[in-house]
Amino acid sequence: MLNFLSLGLALCSSFATAVPLLHDPADVANVLTRRAAVDSCPGYTASNVVTTDTSLTADLTLAGDACNAYSDDIKDLKLVVEYQTDDRLHVKIYDADLQVFQVQEQVFPRPKHEKASAAKTALQFGIKESPFSFAVKRRDNGEILFDTGTVPLVFEKEYVRLRTKLPDNPNIYGLGEHSDSFRFHTDDYERVLLNAESPNIPTNANLYGSHPVYFDHRGDKGTHGVFMLNSSPMQIDIKKAQDGYQYLEYNTIGGVIDLYFMAGSKPADVSKQYADIAGYSAMYPYWTLGFHQCKYGYWDVNMVAEVVANYSTAGIPLEVMWTDIDYMNLREDFTTDPERFPLSKMRELVSTLHARDQRYILILDPGIHAVGNYPPYEKGHEMEVFLKAADGTDILGVQWPGEVAWPDWFAPNTQQWWTDQFLETFNPEDGIDFDGVWVDMNEASNFCHDHFCNPRQKAIDDNIPPKPTNAPRPNTGRPIPGFPASFQPGSSVDAEEVTSGAASVKRYLKTLVGRQTIGNDVAASASSPRASNSVSPRQSASGEMKGFPDRNWFAPDYQVNSHLGNVSRQTIYFNTTNYDGTWQYDTHNLHGHMMASTTHESMLARRPAVRPFVLTRSTFAGSGSKVAHWFGDNFSSWDHYRTSIRQMLSFVSMHQMPMVGSDVCGFNGNAEEKMCARWALLGAFQPFYRNHAELSTIHQEFYQWPLVAEAAKKAIEVRYKLLDYIYTALYYQTTDGTPMINPLFFLYPTDSNTFRIQEQWFYGDSLLISPVTNDNSDTVTFYLPDDLFYDYWTWSRVEGTGANVTVSNVAYTDIPVHIRGGSIIPHRVNSANTTKALRQEDFFILIAPDADGKAIGRLYLDDGESIEQPNVSEVTFSYENGKFSATGSFGFSSASNESVTVAKVVVLGQDKEGQVGTLDAGKKAVTVDGPWTMSGEFGFQI
Repeated sequence: MLNFLSLGLALCSSFATAVPLLHDPADVANVLTRRAAVDSCPGYTASNVVTTDTSLTADLTLAGDACNAYSDDIKDLKLVVEYQTDDRLHVKIYDADLQVFQVQEQVFPRPKHEKASAAKTALQFGIKESPFSFAVKRRDNGEILFDTGTVPLVFEKEYVRLRTKLPDNPNIYGLGEHSDSFRFHTDDYERVLLNAESPNIPTNANLYGSHPVYFDHRGDKGTHGVFMLNSSPMQIDIKKAQDGYQYLEYNTIGGVIDLYFMAGSKPADVSKQYADIAGYSAMYPYWTLGFHQCKYGYWDVNMVAEVVANYSTAGIPLEVMWTDIDYMNLREDFTTDPERFPLSKMRELVSTLHARDQRYILILDPGIHAVGNYPPYEKGHEMEVFLKAADGTDILGVQWPGEVAWPDWFAPNTQQWWTDQFLETFNPEDGIDFDGVWVDMNEASNFCHDHFCNPRQKAIDDNIPPKPTNAPRPNTGRPIPGFPASFQPGSSVDAEEVTSGAASVKRYLKTLVGRQTIGNDVAASASSPRASNSVSPRQSASGEMKGFPDRNWFAPDYQVNSHLGNVSRQTIYFNTTNYDGTWQYDTHNLHGHMMASTTHESMLARRPAVRPFVLTRSTFAGSGSKVAHWFGDNFSSWDHYRTSIRQMLSFVSMHQMPMVGSDVCGFNGNAEEKMCARWALLGAFQPFYRNHAELSTIHQEFYQWPLVAEAAKKAIEVRYKLLDYIYTALYYQTTDGTPMINPLFFLYPTDSNTFRIQEQWFYGDSLLISPVTNDNSDTVTFYLPDDLFYDYWTWSRVEGTGANVTVSNVAYTDIPVHIRGGSIIPHRVNSANTTKALRQEDFFILIAPDADGKAIGRLYLDDGESIEQPNVSEVTFSYENGKFSATGSFGFSSASNESVTVAKVVVLGQDKEGQVGTLDAGKKAVTVDGPWTMSGEFGFQI
C-alpha cells in the first residue's frame, strides 16, 4: 500500500511519448526500441523506511534485472523527505554512492530545513514501498498534487525518468525560458531545458534560460508549485498516456531528483514560497525603470551622442544609453576601438551623460580572445581561470573576437581576475565610468558547431572578427546639442591618441595571421574531441557528486529535443571539466547564471555602496536574486510583440525575475511604424523598457517616425508618473516575493475565464493592462472580471461582468488601462525628462474605491540607489467611509531637492460635494488639494 498513514492509491502502468524528429528509419527504430525498454524497467523497492515528525528516509534498490534503456541502471538509491516548512516539502532521490552530479551549494544555496511538524503541514507525503512510488497531497482537501505511481522510476547514469499523474486538461504554467503559450498545451507538449543560442526566439524550443519550476492551478482547489533542482539538460513532457490519463514527465540526461513542493494555495503564495527557495529578487536602482536605448551598429561615439541628442530634440525622455560590441577594439572585452570609440571621447561621452542626469551601459561577452599581447587573456591564463583540456591547455571556441577561451566560473581565481578587469577598465579616474553592464552570449554560444571544429581555422575562414576597412566617420556634419565641442562638426579627437591607437591596431593585425596562443598545444586540443574518459588535472571527478567520467558527451542515447540538435552543439563541449571536477555536461545550464553572478560581485567591488545593475541573456533558477534579464534576440513582428507579454508573465510571476522585458520594436528584422508605436506603449507597462535593434536593420529609435514619437511620449509620460508605484511593487517583490506583474488568475483564482488569458496583465495589483494585440488593428477585445474598475485615462466607472469587452477606434497612441476598484495609486503630478528630475515632482494620490467604498495602497520611498537604506518610508494609504489616511513609517525626508510632498488627493466614483474638496461632476471625482508632507501621518474626511 502507498501510505499517507492511511491513504491508498490505485496504481497503473503505461507509457506514451513522442519520437524525436529523426530522418533515418534505423534511428527511429532505435528510439522506439529504447523507449520500449524503458516501459519494461523494473523500478525500485523501498526498504529501511524511517519516519520522524519532520522527515522520512529510505533505501531504494533496483527491483529486478537492469533494463539499461539508455545507459546503466543505478542499483542503489537514497530517498530523503523533509517537511521543511508548513508550506514546503522537499523530496530528494539520489545515488547511494554520491557519484551523480548535484548542483553545487555555492551556485544554488539550499533553503533551510526548518523542521516543520508533519502532523500540521499543508502537504503530506505518502510512500508505496514495492514497487516504489510516492505521492503528495493537500491536507485540507485531500487533493492529490503529485502521484508517481503510474510508471516505474528509472534512474540511470545518463537518463532519469519520473512521471506524475495530472488532472484532465490541467492548468500548467512556468518551465521557462520559452516563447510558447503561457498556459501550456497538454495533449502532446514538450519543454526542453537546455540553454542555447536562439535567434528569433523560436516556438516549441529551448531558449536562453532554464527554470524547472511549474505552477499547477486547480481553481477553487488551490494552486501549488513544483521545482526540480537539476541543471542537467532535460525534457519535460506534458502529454496523455495511451489509456487516456494526463501526465507530466521529467526526462533528464543527468543529475538527481531534487523536488521542492510549494503548497500555495493562492497563486501569489506559490510565488512567495518559490522566492524562499530560489532567492528574493535584487532591488534595482530607481533609474533602471526609466527608458533605455541601444542598437548594434552605432558607428562611432559621435553617433551614440547624436542619438542621445536626437531624443532630447524630439522631446522624448531618455534615461539610459547603451552601446553594443561596436565600442570594442576588434570585439575584445575590456577594450575600446581607438579609431571610432577612443577612450578620451568615451570618457567625455559618459561625463556629459552624467552631467545631463543620464546613464550609460556597455556590453561584455564571456569569450576572451585567446591571443598574446592581450592583457585580459594573458592575465587570465597566468591565473588559470580558463576551462582546461586534459593536457592543461585552454579549451577554445569561437565568439565575436575570433578564437576564445572560456572563463571557468568555478575556478578560485576567476572572480578576482574578472573584478580586476572591471576595476581597471571601468574606473571613474581614467576608465569608462559606466552605470551598468550587459552580459551576452553566455549560454555559452559558440560559433564552432561541434567538437570537430578547429577554432583557429574557423575564425580565419569566417573572417572573425571582420577587419576594419573604412576610416572612422569624423562627424555627421550636424551639430549635436548638449555635447562638448569635440563632438561638433569640424572637431577631431586627440591626435596623439589616434596615432597611438592606430599603432596598436597595426600591431594587433600582425598577429591575426600565424599567431600563437600562450598554450603550446591549445589549437590541437581544440580541433579534436577530448577522450571521453579524460579528466582535467585540477580535481578528481570520482564521487563527491561530480558526475560520472565515462558518459556519452556529445550525443547521449536519450535525445533531448534541442532546436540546435545534439546537446553539445554550438556551445562549450560537454566533455569539458570544470575546476571542481564537475563537467559541462551537467553545468552547461549554469554558465550564464554564474557569469552574471560573478559580474554582479565585480560591480559591487567597483561601487560597494551602490546597487549593481547587470543584465544577462542566459539564466537559471535563482538568477533573479542578483541580475535582470531581457528576452533575447526576438524579431520585429506582431507575433513577438504578443510573445513578450507571455514571457513577462512567466518570468515575473513564476520565476522571481521581476526586472525583465523584450527588445521593444524587435531586434532582428526591420520594424514597422504602427507595430513599433503599439510596442512603445506596451513596453512602458513592462518592468524593463529598452529599444534595441540588430546591426543590419533600419534605425528604430522612437523619434524615427512621427506616430511612434507621439506614442512614446505618451507612454513614457504615464510610465514616469507611475514610477513610484512601479518602484514600490518592485520593492515588495524583493522583500516578500509578491509579484509586481500579475496574470489575471492570480487576482481572480476561481474565475476559470482567466486561466488562459495571456495578453492582459496587472501591473502591480491595481492596473489592468489590455493592449491591442491584433496586427494593424484599432480594435481590442479584452476580459473584465466580475468586479468594479475605472478607466485609467477618463476616470469613468466600469462595471466588469466576467465577460469580454470589445473596444474599437483605439488610436496607435493609446493603450487601454483600467484601475481595479479598491486601489490607491501614488503618482507624480508631472513627468520629467529624467528620473532624477522626476523625483523633484510632487505626488498626487489617486483613490479608486471598490463597490463597498473602500480602497488601499502603499508607497515605498528611499534614495533610489544605495544598498544600505537607513531612512526609508513605507506608507500605507487607506480609504473607507469617506475617510482617507496615510500611516506607516516616514523615515525618508526631503533631500537633494527630492519631493515628499503630496499636492493633492483625487477620489474617483463620487457624485456629490463633500466636506472638503472640489467635485468634477463630469468625471465624478473629488479633488482635495494639499499640500501634505510625508513626514508623518495625515488624512482627511470628505
